[in-house]
Amino acid sequence: MSQPEKYLDLPLEEVIGDRFGRYSKYIIQDRALPDARDGLKPVQRRILYAMYEEKNTHDKNFRKAAKTVGTVIGNYHPHGDSSVYEAMVRLSQQWKVRNDLVEMHGNNGSIDGDPPAAMRYTEARLSSIASELLRDIGKETVDFIPNFDDTISEPVVLPAKFPNLLVNGSTGISSGYATDIPPHNLSEVIDAVIMKIDKPTATLEDLMSSIKGPDFPTGGIIQGIDGIKKAYETGKGKVVVRGRAKVEDVRGNRQQIVIDEIPFEVNKANMVKKMDELRIDRKVEGIAEVRDETDRTGLRVVIELKKDANSQGVLNYLYKNTDLQVTYHFNMVAIQDKTPKLLSLPQILDAYIAHQKEVVTRQTIFDLKKANDRAHIVEGLIKAISILDKLIATIRASKDKSDAKKRIISAYDFSEAQAEAIVMLQLYRLTNTDITSLEKEAEELRKAIEELESILASDKKLFQTIKKDLKQLKKSFADSRKTVIEDKIEELTFNIEVTVASEDVLVSTTRDGYVKRTSIRSYGASNGEDFAMKEEDYLVGLTELNTTDNLLLFTNKGKYIYIPVHALPDIRWKDLGQHISNIVSIDKDERIIQGVPVREFNDENYLVFFTKNGMVKRSELALYNAQRHSKALIALNLKGDDEVINVFQTDGNSDVFVASNKGFGLWYHESEISVVGQRAAGVKAIKLKENEYVVNGQVFDDLSEPSIVVVTQRGACKRMKLREFEKSSRAKRGLIMLRELKSKPHRVKGLFIVDENDTICFRTAKGNTHSLYPLELSTSDRYSNGSFVIDSDNEGEVSEVWKEAIYSKPFDESAE
Repeated sequence: MSQPEKYLDLPLEEVIGDRFGRYSKYIIQDRALPDARDGLKPVQRRILYAMYEEKNTHDKNFRKAAKTVGTVIGNYHPHGDSSVYEAMVRLSQQWKVRNDLVEMHGNNGSIDGDPPAAMRYTEARLSSIASELLRDIGKETVDFIPNFDDTISEPVVLPAKFPNLLVNGSTGISSGYATDIPPHNLSEVIDAVIMKIDKPTATLEDLMSSIKGPDFPTGGIIQGIDGIKKAYETGKGKVVVRGRAKVEDVRGNRQQIVIDEIPFEVNKANMVKKMDELRIDRKVEGIAEVRDETDRTGLRVVIELKKDANSQGVLNYLYKNTDLQVTYHFNMVAIQDKTPKLLSLPQILDAYIAHQKEVVTRQTIFDLKKANDRAHIVEGLIKAISILDKLIATIRASKDKSDAKKRIISAYDFSEAQAEAIVMLQLYRLTNTDITSLEKEAEELRKAIEELESILASDKKLFQTIKKDLKQLKKSFADSRKTVIEDKIEELTFNIEVTVASEDVLVSTTRDGYVKRTSIRSYGASNGEDFAMKEEDYLVGLTELNTTDNLLLFTNKGKYIYIPVHALPDIRWKDLGQHISNIVSIDKDERIIQGVPVREFNDENYLVFFTKNGMVKRSELALYNAQRHSKALIALNLKGDDEVINVFQTDGNSDVFVASNKGFGLWYHESEISVVGQRAAGVKAIKLKENEYVVNGQVFDDLSEPSIVVVTQRGACKRMKLREFEKSSRAKRGLIMLRELKSKPHRVKGLFIVDENDTICFRTAKGNTHSLYPLELSTSDRYSNGSFVIDSDNEGEVSEVWKEAIYSKPFDESAE
């Protein structure tokens, strides 16, 4: 008869869910998370217990680490040797644990992340404080369970005579849970435990008068007392941890930053490398050299600064952009009652106190039983000595040991244990003097039993014992705090000069969107000639700026691009600039209308925008100080097919001139334009008729009595004085600037307010480009159509007019 099949037909989700659930439970309980009572993960507990069992303690010689690892794997922890050795090494690394539990001879790694020597080379033993975790484990203080192969027993938890979970902290990741508990100062934690024993209702404020906050083995500075409080209250919270750095003066009128403490769990070598990379990539100015001068006397990283560098600015930049300052996230998860729990500070202390109460109770019961057993024996021996001769006779008459015991018990009413002790007595103990020492021992035992019974009878007495023990421990092992705590998180600020080398450069922008910065030297070497540009493109700006300045580029579609000058590509005068789309994405048909250089975003300055459909908008320049530089931002709201014609920066006291294609010009003061927000559409600039649009808007200072130049589509050009016009108000029709013709009337293609240095350029339909110096033209009145500069029948009509960009120095203090 064939055997029935033993396979179950189960859905995959069910099987995977069940198996992963079991695996997760194992990981959480038996690998990655510490126990709330002794603060140890299973592998750490097994290492310490194995070393204790092998008598590899602080009062004996060091022993090969490989021997201990072998014992741990063979007896308690059936996993890889490297995982056990790494856990053992971590317990000895003084930059990782606040009070090291293992002492190691040989290379046990470094704060630079160097690996430790192999376990065959290193030697280890328990530290003296680790022995306190194991003290009294032989007194049945904790439960034992069989090991993996049922050959010996191992402890479920250690007696932990000090609150190791808080003192050494813990970090671990399991499935679904992670933990990050920082190390604390032993003396502070013990004070808090004692306070909680004396006053179980102690508030968090009370406890924080003892425990100020974490105390990292690497020192450093913690900022943010609110974060600590929140973490102690809820189990989660964050603080800022920064290294300790000071600025020192060195010879040659220079300074250097010296770092002698770094944040907890930061790899020093990586931190120094990052600092040097910032110097090489010129992300930060003013650093001459970064040196790691750490030696056996202590940690020391030196950042040598250039002459006149802003030392505080550089230091703040390093805090912000390197691991010299990090955020530490508390996540105080530990195993309590076989379950992972997020614990507050009071809960962690309560868990420890409950554990100590159980340990000391069990220890007292053990000691009491031992004392009672001994007292019983001593009582038997005292009685035996008083009837010694009879006893000897009885024993001599007996056949063997067991017969002697039986006779003694029946004849003299001794108990089994007492009879055993009597027959095992050595002859020398039968001397007369011994009775006194036995009576003395009996008296001592009676006192000890009384004391132990009183401890078991009263919780108060029990807690007194615990406190006395903790105070003794504090006396032996406490040291002063290493980490400084500051209430507030410091706002990190530094000027742009810290990150950018201050250098005067020439910034050029073309209508089609090619931008670059050029060194003044490169411009000079070319005498300002042979500027690289595509055909049909032209310059809209040529400005001498500093690398610490900013440039706002405005497009015809009402967008603007914020570019710090130092972020512009550095390209020679004779080479083509980089297209703006390589820096920020813009539309294919988007053109650059104007570039506005900005050194500071002052409240007194404004931007004035003119649009084709007759709108004008005035906004405060400060609104355009963008935080994000990665995309084009909205400069104003355009309706329908409207587009921006021109943009100007003003100081609020300028005049405005708007011209339409049908030859109407309107002049008024900019105060007529109400100030609106960044995204607003603005107000009407000029009243337009059908098929009429704005050709240009100009902003000027009327004190200079400027000239107005008009170019028409038929190639005519004329110059007028401003006084030909009357100053009016906004949104009017304006005054006519051309004589109306019945056939082929002139239409304005370009209008500019010019001075003696300006050149006007225009392009015809056939692609020819012409330039003219408007001040060579004689002045005309408003009713003339000017004089022809080209023959539009041969060359085609004028398609585009612009004012040639001239070299300007907007922030030249000497020119002011």
